[in-house]
Amino acid sequence: MLVILAGLGWLWWRQRQPEKKAESRTSPETHPIKKTEAHRVIPTFIRVDRPPEVPVPTVVTITNSGPLAPPPTNPPPVVPTVPVVPIAPEVGLKPPGVLEFPRPARGGLELQVALARRAISPGSIDGAIGSQTRAALAVFQRLQGLVPTRAWDTNTQSRLTLEAPVLTEYSVTSNDLARLQPLGKTWLAKSQQSALDYENILQLVAEKAHAHPALVRQLNPALDWANVPAGTIVKIPAVMYPEPPDKAAFMVIHLSERYLEAFGTTSNLLAHFPCSIAAKVDKRPVGELHVAVIAAHPNYTFDPEIFSESAEARAIGHKLVLPPGPKNPVGVAWIGLDKPGYGMHGTPSPEQIGHTESHGCFRLANWDAEYLLKLVWIGLPVYVEP
Repeated sequence: MLVILAGLGWLWWRQRQPEKKAESRTSPETHPIKKTEAHRVIPTFIRVDRPPEVPVPTVVTITNSGPLAPPPTNPPPVVPTVPVVPIAPEVGLKPPGVLEFPRPARGGLELQVALARRAISPGSIDGAIGSQTRAALAVFQRLQGLVPTRAWDTNTQSRLTLEAPVLTEYSVTSNDLARLQPLGKTWLAKSQQSALDYENILQLVAEKAHAHPALVRQLNPALDWANVPAGTIVKIPAVMYPEPPDKAAFMVIHLSERYLEAFGTTSNLLAHFPCSIAAKVDKRPVGELHVAVIAAHPNYTFDPEIFSESAEARAIGHKLVLPPGPKNPVGVAWIGLDKPGYGMHGTPSPEQIGHTESHGCFRLANWDAEYLLKLVWIGLPVYVEP
């Protein structure tokens, strides 16, 4: 019996030996297999939450140019990409001095520029809220459905916005300097000039900006106006009238308020401009008139009979023809009416519009008279109200 049990134990031991050897051949602990390129592990994409030190975020495209991918039979796992979203400009930090637009106008200068950009002229821009600026403000208030108080109140401020910076820079050119010439002191001397142009660069630059020369001086305190070479940079108000959508359907001149307005076919306001009127009441025409003549850059015929108060006119005794130019008595535009001797025109002294009086015509700043040329047509009705 003992012999039989011993034999069975020996057979059991022999059967167990091959299993252990086979198991030992496949064990990675005793016989590690050398890994090939195909078994390399793809590195894991790590997102770093710390913001980059570079101030401006940059979008970087990452390509899979590193380790080899697994064999085709085992496609690589899809690694989700994290999109890089740049910081919006309005969220990030802004450089000092940079202002956002549009925004409400602030102060007298910005108020005047905002009105002028709408062809609602406050007169020669000087930064002060005077009578002409308040008249223009009342016009804007009416257009907005507000009570025309002429006051620069909070409700009006919130509606009168600026779309761009108030100031700009103008570079003086050699052509600007070539235009300058002294202006004759007498009618005879003016008639003998080649042109009645600007006397100095300050006058030229101020008219380009619809501004009072005193304001341009104030904006450029370090500039020597007696010595302004070509290339000089001058800071001026950034004003440009909008391009009119169409010709005017009619115009109205308010004598008591001393301003002129042009309206479109739907009675929409196209322009509001201050104007000077006749000094004598009997020289102020009232009623319906019509445009009869349109002339840009006209010459001027001096008639001594119109200037009978002038000793020089009485001494000359005959008519003179003065050449064109911004310093011509009618400025850069003449819009004649069907009442002889009457018209709308520019002036050699735009900063005095509305503060001085004429011999009977309706006098405008040169930039306003020039804009009217785009609106008027022969036969246009002009209603003159007391």
